[in-house]
Amino acid sequence: MINLTTNYMGLTLKSPIIAGSSGFTKSVSDIKKIEANGAGAVVLKSIFEEQIRYETEKMINEKSNARIDPMIKGFDEIMKTRSYDYAEAMEYLSSFAKEYTLDSYLNNIKAIKKEVNIPVIASVNCIFMYDWHSFAKKIQEAGADALELNIYILPSDLKRSGGENEKMYFDIIESVKKYVTIPISLKVGYYFSGLGQKLVELSNTGISGLVLFNRPFSPDIDLDNFKITPGNILSSPTEYAQTLRWIAILNGKLNCDIAAATGIHNYEAAIKNILAGANAVQVTSAIYKNGFEIISEMLKGIESWMKKHNFNSIEDFRGKINEYNLDNPAAFERVQFMKLYSKIE
Repeated sequence: MINLTTNYMGLTLKSPIIAGSSGFTKSVSDIKKIEANGAGAVVLKSIFEEQIRYETEKMINEKSNARIDPMIKGFDEIMKTRSYDYAEAMEYLSSFAKEYTLDSYLNNIKAIKKEVNIPVIASVNCIFMYDWHSFAKKIQEAGADALELNIYILPSDLKRSGGENEKMYFDIIESVKKYVTIPISLKVGYYFSGLGQKLVELSNTGISGLVLFNRPFSPDIDLDNFKITPGNILSSPTEYAQTLRWIAILNGKLNCDIAAATGIHNYEAAIKNILAGANAVQVTSAIYKNGFEIISEMLKGIESWMKKHNFNSIEDFRGKINEYNLDNPAAFERVQFMKLYSKIE
């Protein structure tokens, strides 16, 4: 009998497919459908640093708002006079806004945990050291099985060195680890001065998993209206290749597990990344495009392929085609276009 079970971050998953953080992973009803289709785990919709900051500023700028008034006892009385010390008020309202926004997230974790049996991975999207360590502790207390830190620091500030940008990743991890004991994974992009070396260093911080790679917002330009518009929001099936390359190169060199993300649209891409060494794969855009059923379709494809090649478990073939196991490791490391690999005459 085919065994699709895999281990990721110390968690036993019934299958290697994880539903990545998205609009589909914030409601109990949708997550139950995700579980019913065979997902091994779910990463909840992220709570964003900008979300907390926005709520804070909105509370301070809006004196009398029907939506806000019921949320805070005595809020309207406080805002009737501006004679109080501003710094003290800012601190109070900022603290409340963080608590309120987080409470909604925490209550959602608790509700989801009551309804599903698969591991629930909370997600925090952060770009600065903005008190996420206290949020992380409360997320753990709410019952999350693990925490995914989605950190993407675009090196666009020309006054900051690459080293300064990269230090923030380590600082955030260090801060969060002081407050939680649940497994922590780090979801990162490509922007490092030395990607391979830095990922190895990050794996040595005590995190349990690396998710390669996150897919940030990409801007585009509307030529008729002269406005900035969103680029391609959903990934394409060809985007798995970059992840595949780095998982194959890093497999066996990291001190943590690896999950593949971006471009996993079918069972073939999932299998390829597992062959390269991934413990699990995250699926997001494929769900948007094809519905929850794509998860069960992918699992059927994986199972059929395993039967064809006489593999009984995921571990039988995980990492079988990583850099260590190839006669010619340059197949993963070469970046120049070659006729040998392109099969073009």
